[in-house]
Amino acid sequence: MAENVEVVVVGGGYAGVMAANRLTRHGNVQVTVVNPRAGFVERIRLHQLVAGTDDAVVEYREVLTEGVRLVVDSVERIDAAGRRLELASGGSVSYDYLVYAVGSGSAEPGVPGADEFARPVATLEEAERLRNELHDTPVSAPVTVVGAGPLGIEVATELAEEGRAVTLVCGGALGPYLHARGRRSVAKRMAALGVSVLDGPGSTVTAVTRDAVRLEDGREVPSAVTVWAAGFGVPDLAARSGLSTDALGRLLTDETLTCVDDVRIVAAGDSAAPSDLPLRMSCQAAIPLGARAADTVLSRVAGEEPATLNHVFAGQCVSLGRKAGIFQFARRHDVAVWFHIGGRLGARVKEFVCKGTVGHLAGEAAKPGSYRLHNVSGGPRRGEQLAARSTEATAGHVAAGPYRGENDHE
Repeated sequence: MAENVEVVVVGGGYAGVMAANRLTRHGNVQVTVVNPRAGFVERIRLHQLVAGTDDAVVEYREVLTEGVRLVVDSVERIDAAGRRLELASGGSVSYDYLVYAVGSGSAEPGVPGADEFARPVATLEEAERLRNELHDTPVSAPVTVVGAGPLGIEVATELAEEGRAVTLVCGGALGPYLHARGRRSVAKRMAALGVSVLDGPGSTVTAVTRDAVRLEDGREVPSAVTVWAAGFGVPDLAARSGLSTDALGRLLTDETLTCVDDVRIVAAGDSAAPSDLPLRMSCQAAIPLGARAADTVLSRVAGEEPATLNHVFAGQCVSLGRKAGIFQFARRHDVAVWFHIGGRLGARVKEFVCKGTVGHLAGEAAKPGSYRLHNVSGGPRRGEQLAARSTEATAGHVAAGPYRGENDHE
């Protein structure tokens, strides 16, 4: 690597920051991060921002190494042929390699009235708007949270702990990722906080009005503020740039996270779909994927063959207000097991995890190349999934990916 190599990272979230920091371990690699915000957003604390117990923002100087240039702007289009990014400001940035780490946001509700009357909460700006609306809403007014993944559970319990009258509409099971024992633990905490949980058949939302939420079984739930926490979507940057994506819009890559269309583009985080078998959207996946993406770029720059993805999950960690939480343990390939940590200890574990995510980024910023968790073996499961995919594709059937569509950034 005799000449300087320009690597641009699109997105300054968990995956993008990890990738950017790690790329600087070779002195002749110049790294630029393009991000629409001047601060790092702790998405796993957005429910706290809504309730006013945390601002969910960290200065980039705390998590991004000094050698990285930060451009506060949005990317309108990727010109892959010209190796250039067109920016919303009218400028452009050239690259030799690109790390695509644009993350995720709120999914389109697809329910009548939801766009107008429901409030999403998957981004900093959405959470801030919701917080302001709640500030102007009496504490006694009914609040309905739609979506029973981690984000919906966390928002519901956080607001209930404030003394608000909260209904959680599940559209199916409460905490679908959780083991049955973990689900009972969460339900018990919900009951203690006075949260009304509407789950099971008939609990799917069919319409949202200014002051109510209507369900499939005909029930109508009064709602002064409706929070939409049902699923994630991804930016359409890859699609509108003419790159191959999966059905949701994630950039299609091989198992080294290299774009199937262009060896100079590597993806990481929620916006990546390796082998069209994307990992669960979460910071637990995003940080290791950011490290793997950086290693892939550096291998290609050095003329070496990149290593393939081999990811391991530990489980899922969910806040249940400030005084309780749950850490749901899982097998390495992301299937929940019977064991969990709950209650006050669960809350302490959750806070440890939240601080640990920033700690991983700060540690890599201080010593690029020091992060190692992406090299922990996930076992043979992914290889088995890929083999099954190949077999079923040959037989004329395409296997479904593991993505569950639930909100999770733990």
